[in-house]
Parts: sequence; C-alpha cells; structure tokens
Amino acid sequence: MQSALFKGGDVFRANETSRGSEGLRYDIALPLVVDLDGTLIATDALHESLIFFLKRRGVWAWKIPYWIVAGRATVKNRLADVVTQEDVMSFPANAELVAFAECEANRGRRIVLATAADLAIAQKIQVRFPFISDLIASVDGKDLKGPAKAEEVMRWFPDGFIYAGDSTADLHVWSKASAAIFAGRSATMGNKISRLTELEAVFLTKAFDFLSVRQGLRPHQWAKNTLVFVPLILGGKADEPIAWLLALGAFVALSLLASATYLLNDLWDLAEDRRHWSKRHRPLASGDLSIAVGIGLIAAGGVLSFSLALMMGTGCVGILAVYLVLSLSYSFRLKREPIIDVLILATLFSIRLALGPVVTDVRFSPWLFVFSMFLFLSLSTAKRQTEITRMVAHGHDKTPGRGYHASDAPLVLALGLGTTMATVLIMVIYLVQDAFPAAYYKHPYFLWGFPLVIFLWLVRIWLLCHRGELHDDPVAFALKDRLSLFYGAVMVALFGAAVF
Repeated sequence: MQSALFKGGDVFRANETSRGSEGLRYDIALPLVVDLDGTLIATDALHESLIFFLKRRGVWAWKIPYWIVAGRATVKNRLADVVTQEDVMSFPANAELVAFAECEANRGRRIVLATAADLAIAQKIQVRFPFISDLIASVDGKDLKGPAKAEEVMRWFPDGFIYAGDSTADLHVWSKASAAIFAGRSATMGNKISRLTELEAVFLTKAFDFLSVRQGLRPHQWAKNTLVFVPLILGGKADEPIAWLLALGAFVALSLLASATYLLNDLWDLAEDRRHWSKRHRPLASGDLSIAVGIGLIAAGGVLSFSLALMMGTGCVGILAVYLVLSLSYSFRLKREPIIDVLILATLFSIRLALGPVVTDVRFSPWLFVFSMFLFLSLSTAKRQTEITRMVAHGHDKTPGRGYHASDAPLVLALGLGTTMATVLIMVIYLVQDAFPAAYYKHPYFLWGFPLVIFLWLVRIWLLCHRGELHDDPVAFALKDRLSLFYGAVMVALFGAAVF
C-alpha cells in the first residue's frame, strides 16, 4: 500500500523523506488514538473474520442469523474466535502510518487503538504492534461504532486527544478530537475533517481503482476461454456469422463466470495467499481491493454470466453450471488434494472446449476432447511443478494451501512429461480419425505440422519449468513469450494452408 503524507501544507512521500520524524507538534501528553479498519490495517477485521469463519467452521454458518438478531457486537465476538494470531500478523497494514505511530511512541506519546472490532481481535493487533499501549474495543455486547466510539474515547480522554481514522464513520470521533489525522483512500475527506477540527496530517493510501479491479478479475485469463471457438473453426462453421455470434456470447458468459470464481478463490485463500511469495500481491490479499468490493464483483459476475447464458440456450446454462460446481469444489476443497487438483484444472479447461459444440451445434469430436484433457493436464502439472520448485527455493517443505511436498517433485515431473507425450500421440490419432476424413480440409497433410509444433512447445515449457524459469501459470507465460506466440502463429498458418 503506497501512501503520501500531507503535513503543514506540504505534500511529500513519507518513504522518501525524514520530515515525518519531526512528529506531531501537539503536547506529548495528548494521546494518539488510532482506528483499526482501513486506518492501521488496509482491510476490515469483521469481513476477514466472516471469511475465516465460513472457511474453518462453515458447518455452523446457520447460527449467524441468530447472532445478527442478538446484535452486531455478538456477531463480531462469535466470528472473532476463529481469527488466529497468524492471520492478524499477515493483515495488510498502512506501513507509513504504522511507522509514524511507532515514532510517536518512541517520543513518549501514548498510542491507543480504538476500534469497533471485537476485543479479541484488538488484543492480537496489539501483539503485532507493541507500540500500542491501550485498547478500546467492542466487548460485552457493546458495539463501538460511530457515536458510541466517540463517547467512549471522550470518557477515556476528557482532556483531549489526537485521532487517526479513515471514513465518515470516524467523523463523530474527529468532532471531539483536539486534532485529526486522516489515513484512508478518499482524497476529499480532508475538507470534511477540517470543518470539525484541525487536520494535522494525511496518509493517503491507494484508492480502489480500475487497475485493482482488473487485476482481481484477471482478464488475461480470458484467453483460455477462446477454446470455445475451436470446435466452430474445426467443425466447418467458420463462415457462419450466427455461429460466431453464439460462440461470442458463450465466451463472454464464461469469462464473466471465470472472473467471479477467481475472486471467490482469492477470498477463500486470503490467509494462504498472504504467505505466498507471489500471490500476496493480489488485490484482495494486499488490501488494494476490499472484501466488500470483491463480494459485490462476484455477485455481479455470476448474475450477468447466467443471464447471458440463458440467452444462448439451456445447454449453455447447463455447461456453465457444471463449470461453476467444479470451480467451487476446486476452490473449497479439491485443490488441496494432490493429483486430483490438476485433473480438475484440466477438466475445467476441457469444459471450455465442450461449450463450443453445445452453442454452435457442430459435430463433437471425442478425440479432440481427450486431446484437450491431456494437453491441459500437462500444463496444470507444470504449474504445480513450478510451485514445488519455488517452494524448495524459499526453504519450505509444503506449499501453503496445497497438498504437495518437496519430495513430490520427481513424481510430478514424471507425470507431466508422460502427459506431454500422450498429448502428441492423441493429436496424431485425432488427425487420422477425424481431421483427415473430413471434407472441410482441402490439403489436410499440412496438419501433420501440428504434432511437431505441440511437441516443441510443451517440451520447452517443461524445460523452462525444470530450470526454474517458468511463470507460475504456463498459459499466462505463453501469452507473453515470443517463441510461444511464434509457435501459435505457425499453427494458424498450417491450419490456413490445410483449409485454403
């Protein structure tokens, strides 16, 4: 989380200057009271607690409505029980505000955490940030939100205090404070605060923007969904506009659903992703995208996807439903099962291929589906092998959130190379059994170049994987790799020569 510090009318990067070390100009006897959600940490503790509860004690989710009836403080207390110290230690923090508060503590100022979160969460936060001397939190059925927090802080510090917050909910506290510090995403909050008290400093963190949303949706992964068009082209309907329109609708519907499942997977894996060497930079894990926004995007993507699929026909809805069930099964459980996880990934890829014949009504080739299964089984295994290799490089014996151990590397390597050779063999069978007899190809012998190109590309993927030079996702790597793009262009040229 990047932030800028505004102090005394000047604007500068807090991590590029030492001016922040001058500290607050107010009497050291005035305590610095700091909010938690969105201020000290770049996430919401209640939302985090809900995700962890559903993941770890989902069987008791039926109790949540009863807790809601009992009151918001009861909900926070019950959900806080599942949040571990390790979870709290990995919450994304406002690094500049943390450094500033720690500096003030070293100067002798009392630092107090005042939060609407449950006391159990606040106590774990205090362990993470030892410069916090006192806690004001929701406890015994009392929810410290808005006015309630303002009253409690005033009761503690009737002679004055400096308050650091991030949202309109903190305006009640700022109105009672001797001075204000804003540490949030909205650049316009300063004007509202200034009408209540003196604005001493602003730590402006990265706002939710299109880039964060785009990264969360992973539109680059939509390239996988172009498999929907493959049966249309190979089935001899490439010159039918209606078929292309139907395939395009299925492509968009599948892409929206896939993005929704990616976000859901990231929500479910928050704890593991924050301990991962690369996944910790994902928008939800890093705090660049809030959990509430993520849930909203998931709901919108799912509704839009199935609404569009319904226009494509009930067959399209059925295929997407199967895709959704497998995706959820993978996210919630099966990705932790070795070997089964890569089989599910390969199946999800092949479902994309199967969607094409369903919406365009072309003849379905069983060999093409089997070829897809083995091709993506090879690529999925390469992804796991890359994770195992990096896991060993980082000194770990087990990948967070996965079921593989360092000792599994030889087995995964053997499985990947075996499926690679099977992919080439099945392509040859497909050509002989389905492609060559089809009248669609005028010069089918050009298609013999396909097995050779596929062999060269897959073996290169595994060579780079073995050397530790492969990206976590082979498909994403291929979209940026010049040689992979060249191989793709060669296959397009061969197909064109075979047809025309």
